[in-house]
Amino acid sequence: MASVTLAPTGQVVEAAEGESLLSVILKAIPGFSHKCEGKAQCGSCHIFVLEGRKGLTKTTREENSKLDELVGVGSKSRLACQTKVLGAEDIKVEILSFV
Repeated sequence: MASVTLAPTGQVVEAAEGESLLSVILKAIPGFSHKCEGKAQCGSCHIFVLEGRKGLTKTTREENSKLDELVGVGSKSRLACQTKVLGAEDIKVEILSFV
């Protein structure tokens, strides 16, 4: 299990190996935006990974393609729906929007 800290609220959520960050975030923020239901088609679940990048899956071609279309993307950008937890490394993400 890994701990995922959500900024700016500071909430900490436990995440199982293989679980998507979208699923983890929805445990703490049920109204978190995810319009395409996790298919990397809308970009509404754009987040920044502040710590623990090595504890997450690598960016896929589909994710990179969608990120290229978004405004405000940086080196820490990920789509929560496409990012899965690999193991026990703690992670900190910044939530960029609230519903």
